[in-house]
Order: sequence, then structure tokens, then C-alpha cells
Amino acid sequence: MSPVKDIEFTQIAADWNSITLGEENPQALLAIRNGLTTKQDQGSGDYKVSRIETISGGWIDETRVRFASDLKEEDVEKYRIQKGDILFSHINSDPHLGKTGFAERDYEELLHGMNLLLIRANPEVFEAEFLNRVFQYYRDIGVFISICSRSVNQSSINQAKLKAVEVPLPPLPEQKKIAHILSTVQRAIEAQERIIQTTTELKKALMHKLFTEGLRNEPQKQTEIGRMPESWEVVELGSLAKVGNGSTPKRANEAYWEGGTIPWLNSTKIHDRFITEADQFVTPQAVKECHLPKVAPNSLLIAITGQGKTLGNSAITRIETCINQHLAYAKFHSAKIIPDFVLWFMQTRYDYLRAIAHGGGSTKGALTCGFLKAHPIPVPSRAEQEEIATTFQTLEDKQHFAVRKQAALQDLFRSLLHQLMTAKTRVQELGFSV
Repeated sequence: MSPVKDIEFTQIAADWNSITLGEENPQALLAIRNGLTTKQDQGSGDYKVSRIETISGGWIDETRVRFASDLKEEDVEKYRIQKGDILFSHINSDPHLGKTGFAERDYEELLHGMNLLLIRANPEVFEAEFLNRVFQYYRDIGVFISICSRSVNQSSINQAKLKAVEVPLPPLPEQKKIAHILSTVQRAIEAQERIIQTTTELKKALMHKLFTEGLRNEPQKQTEIGRMPESWEVVELGSLAKVGNGSTPKRANEAYWEGGTIPWLNSTKIHDRFITEADQFVTPQAVKECHLPKVAPNSLLIAITGQGKTLGNSAITRIETCINQHLAYAKFHSAKIIPDFVLWFMQTRYDYLRAIAHGGGSTKGALTCGFLKAHPIPVPSRAEQEEIATTFQTLEDKQHFAVRKQAALQDLFRSLLHQLMTAKTRVQELGFSV
């Protein structure tokens, strides 16, 4: 590690300078100002105006804007966002305070709006993207929270306090290399995000197509759950599987939980899609005295109550387990059905199940086992079920790989951000010449 020295909020390389952004260093910034105050509209107008939501993932998202019209020409010129500008969230709730959006290009029709500071670095002093990364690092280590003023609903940082913050000032060539390294990793993160989004959209489109048309180019018929191939049957879930739900042993009874070895699931596990392990365990005594059903591997689980996105979601358990009262299970006993096929079909029923739960088709805000027993399920040949399930599993695996890779890249980005800003790692050590 290179020799380091301390500055106000962090350590920097001993051979770096530091600088504040205030008036004692007027050469540091070309501009730092509040945004345009004008009447804004959500629908349309002559000009796009940035807002806090325009900051997205460290960049500027032109789709998340408001609109304004009838502006003076001098205001249009003054508040137009230029390449290298940094939008800084100086009025926000604590988790979002200090977020920045970096302008990668000139934005002819996008103006700088209120509740954001615009910071324009002097290119002879700062590589603008490096300064943006400094702000990201300082937000990460809590600098902006430490200098903010608090009110009931939000916190704020005034310009004077921001200008007084001491920041690292490496030589410009090193600033550019640091910015380039971090930008490269962030682009890789964004590439994985695009893969995740594309795969999600593809799965959604395929669900509609395959559960309507199948894979055999057959003529279609109309059924109670929509159009489907003529050879497919429609049967009730209760004819394919035993349907029931679980319960929660009393938490106060340690004999039910202490030293438990039998998996027990609550409704949050439904989001795993394929459940391979449990977070909680109960004892054999709990199973016996509380009459907990043991759900066999490859059973379907359905969230019959829940907040947020939980209600109506489905999963397959790959382990034998017990479940709580907010989950229903379907233990399949029919040889003509493949559980994973039913899981993917149930993904298409998510909105319908939620509507039923909240609309009076069963207990308000919940589904019942009686309703699920009667729920219609399409049944093609086992071979076609297998092909459809395999198609979705392939997409699921691709998406999970992208999610894991994105998480690893995010960890790498944060590590590099901290290492490079504190000179624990120098760009030379990463193979970049300065």
C-alpha cells in the first residue's frame, strides 16, 4: 500500500493534494447552483426538467422528468445540462441524500430542476466523473449525513456546507484512470441488469404464448381459463394433488423451536421460486402436538395471504418441510402432471389470484384451500409439460446467473471505490499506467 495521509473525512495518498469546493478555491468549480423554479407538468411541455427521480444508478435518466413551457431564453441557456455536469440530491430523506447523477453528454432539451444542485467542475482541476465518484464514496461513508440539517420529513445540505467539504485531488491523469476503472465496472453491472430485465420480459411473453398455443402448432379451443391447444385437458388442482395449509407453533413454547431439526417455512420463502433450504426449524414435538403437515419435495406452495407482492405468488419446495398458515400446499399424487409445469402456469395466474383474494371470491384479503382445490389447471402430455418447464428453467438459470454476477460486480465496485479513493490500491497496481 502506498504511503497515506489524513484529510478531513478520509485518507488519501501521500502524493495527492486535497481541495475544498468553496470560494477560497474558486478555480475548483465553474458553477454550483440551485435548479430552475418554474411550474412543471407531468405530461408534456417544450422542455424537460430534471427532478430527484431523474437521478438513476449514478446517471441521468431522461425518461424520469417533468416538463415546462413558456420559459425565458436566458433561463433555458442558464439551466441546460451539459456534458460533465453533476446533479446532486441536496434535499431528500437520509437514504437518498447525496445521490448524484452524471451527465455523459450534452442534453439540449433537459434543464436542471429544483431540489437538485448542479455542480460543474473546472476541467483544469477535476475530471468531472472522478468528482462524481468522490461524491459517491463520501455518501457511502456517511459524510453527507454528518453535515446535513434535519427536519421532520427530510434532510438538506446547503451550498456553504458542501463547499467546505475537503475532497481528494490526485493529478488529473490519475483522476481519469480512477474514473475509467470505476466506470468500466459500473457498465458491466448495467449490462447484467439489462440481461435480467430482458429475461424477465421474455419469460412473461413466453408464458402467454406457450400456455395459449403450446409447442405443437395445434388448433385451439376456448376454455374457462382462456384459449389453449385442443389436446390439452383442464382439470381441478384438487384432482391432481392434496391441498392444505400449515400453521405456526406457539413461539412461547421453547419445546417447539429449541433445537428444531425439521424445516419450517414462512411466506417470505415463496419468493425463492425453488426452495432448497429453510431458515427456521421446528421440533418433532411441534409437528406432533400442532398437527403440522409435512409437505413432500416437489410440492407446489402458494401464498394465500400477505403484504406487498407475496399474496398469490407460488414456489416449488425441493425439500420435505412444514409451512405456516399463510401458505397453502399442493402435494401432487397424479402421474400425469409435472409439478414444475404447474408452477410456471401459476405464475400466469398471479394477478388473477390477487384480484380474487381482494375482490370477494374468497375471504377478503386471502385465498382459501377450497378455492385452490377447484382452481383449473391445464394438462398437456407429460412430454410437452417437460419441454415447457425446461424452457422456463433455462431462462430462470440465465437470470439467476446474471443476478449473481451483478451482485459480485456491485461488491467489486464498492470495494474498488473505497480502495482507490483511500489509495489502498493505486491504478498502477491494477495495470493502468498514469
